[in-house]
Amino acid sequence: MATENAVESLQEEATCPVCLEYFKDPVIVECGHNFCRACIAQCWAGSDTDISCPQCRETVQQGNLRPNRQLANMVEMVKQLSLQAAKEAGGERVCGEHQETLKLFCEEDQTSICLVCHLSRAHRAHTAVPIEEAAQEYKERIQAHLKTLREEREKVLGLKATEEAKSQEYLKQTQTERQKIVSEFQQLRQFLEEQEQLLLAQLEKLDEEIVRIQNENVSKLSEQISHLSELIREMEGKCQKPASEFLQDIRSAFSRCEKGKFQQPEEISPELEERVSDFSQKMIVLLETLEKFKDTLPSALETKRGGSLGAFRQATVTLDPDTAHPQLVLSEDQKSVRWGDTRQQLPNNPERFDYLPCVLDCEGFTSGRHCWEVEGEVGGGGFWAMGVARGSVGRKGQISLRPEGGIWAVAYWEGQFWALTSPRTPLPLSRVPSRIRVCLDCDQGQVTFIDAGDEAPIFTFPPGSVPGERIRPWFWVWEVGSRIRLCP
Repeated sequence: MATENAVESLQEEATCPVCLEYFKDPVIVECGHNFCRACIAQCWAGSDTDISCPQCRETVQQGNLRPNRQLANMVEMVKQLSLQAAKEAGGERVCGEHQETLKLFCEEDQTSICLVCHLSRAHRAHTAVPIEEAAQEYKERIQAHLKTLREEREKVLGLKATEEAKSQEYLKQTQTERQKIVSEFQQLRQFLEEQEQLLLAQLEKLDEEIVRIQNENVSKLSEQISHLSELIREMEGKCQKPASEFLQDIRSAFSRCEKGKFQQPEEISPELEERVSDFSQKMIVLLETLEKFKDTLPSALETKRGGSLGAFRQATVTLDPDTAHPQLVLSEDQKSVRWGDTRQQLPNNPERFDYLPCVLDCEGFTSGRHCWEVEGEVGGGGFWAMGVARGSVGRKGQISLRPEGGIWAVAYWEGQFWALTSPRTPLPLSRVPSRIRVCLDCDQGQVTFIDAGDEAPIFTFPPGSVPGERIRPWFWVWEVGSRIRLCP
């Protein structure tokens, strides 16, 4: 206790009476009082006469200031003693500036301070509470946050467990579907192989029947050819004989000539011809069925898994400048469009959109399956849309961005992704896709939007939605910073 009192007395002696902090560059005035050089200079600033000591008010000479090196050395020793005393008192933290124990907590600056700091100008007007009291208060607040954080962690753990359970369930479903696919296709292969063998066996029987009839007819025709050749030689020889000998047995010669006339060979029976024709018709139906099956199966599978370039032909899309709204700026290669700073002076031709900032592709499609990929960017508050439109879509004035207006599209609008249906459908996506694949099936009248990054389906306008006329890729951007780019 005596040591602490001695240290405190030394601290008071080492404290400037003006700033109430340890002396910095101490000087002594004529009356014998000590001050920081900066503090006394500030007190005497602007006064040329009647300079007095701030502590005893005795008039002194301003120029008679002498450095007090002994006091400066004593201040350093006091700082070291204060630091040592604080450590011996229990290892409490010490103020780095004043070497005093940090016993208070400044509410405004949210930091621990010592008693000297609290009396200084920096903290004099601030609210300070004992450090233990502040620690208890903030500990309670942290404990409240910890409770919330633990609750949040439990929620996240629950979500993780739920997601893992869902994933396992989905994996079980996919495994079941995989087994079904393997089994069904194995049965299908077996069925097709059996049908192949059956059809080939029927063809083999038809081949045998046709070959049998052919061989019989060839054999009969060969016999007739041999008989006719022999009769021709005999008659030619008879014609070379003298008249009297020639006329002998002429009746028999005429009879043999009459019997030597060509006999029609056996024709293929109507029954066999009908069998061949019937088999041909069945094969035509079978091949048409198989062709439809091959066309339908990939389309169905691609729709289920989000589409692929294997089922759709990669289309070359080029923006048509004659349709672009005057506010839109197209790139030189006509592969990107952005919102311009000013409205351009362009001819108001019938093809050009004059109200909504839209642009169409140059060509469009009337049949087949086509796909293209697009990247969309937005600035502050901007938005974009992409999809397909009728070739006859309205260009002048306000138009409906819905299927009834001849447009089938998705849009990034007001910070959310939408399908432009009637009414608009919000799409629950965790993020806005950086690249979107648009798949147009003209034959089915269907358009599908796919996240090109992970092949996940975004939205599909069902089959029959898109009419059977020329369909053109359609784009819309609005506000500064908005841009759409066609990807190679």
